[in-house]
Amino acid sequence: MQVILLERVAKLGQMGDVVDVKPGYARNYLLLQGKALTASEANIANFQAQKAQLEARNLETRKEAEALGDKLDGQQFVVIRQASDGGSLYGSVTTRDAADAATEAGFTVDRKQVVIEKPIKELGLHPVNVTLHPEVSVVITLNVARSPEEAEIQASGKSIQELAAEEEAAAEFEISELFDDIGGAASDDDDSAPAAAEEESKE
Repeated sequence: MQVILLERVAKLGQMGDVVDVKPGYARNYLLLQGKALTASEANIANFQAQKAQLEARNLETRKEAEALGDKLDGQQFVVIRQASDGGSLYGSVTTRDAADAATEAGFTVDRKQVVIEKPIKELGLHPVNVTLHPEVSVVITLNVARSPEEAEIQASGKSIQELAAEEEAAAEFEISELFDDIGGAASDDDDSAPAAAEEESKE
């Protein structure tokens, strides 16, 4: 099915391009979202007549998107989630969670603009793409943690798994030190026993 694009569509074409797409994709996405029109002679003529207006509007929305993108790019947002000791989430972080976290921080982001390529199912820092405009895309980071304190630790560059391993190693070290002390005390007792026996025999 041929359509004429009303805006740039990634991997498809630029505004004004006439492209061949599958009918389902055209009907359920491009036409529905107002990103394209069926490429009839009337629609192509209509587009040509409105092209300057559409381009001006596209430029305006792109400038707005770029201004927002400059502030949003590289930002980190905390998402609090329940997870196992090993760091696996009970459920996954969604595009809505990402949009809500950004919106709470004062940015206007719609969940449809968020692109999560791999499901987020672990604690940690996860880069996520946000498409603010067909020609403007930025990357934000979701700091997924069980508490604000854990989020701070992760933001400083440590993973919860590393921290747990460090705590475990420290606990094991303390236990081994404790056993060394007990062992040392026992050997002191052993050393003193013969001496005491000698004293007794002298008497």
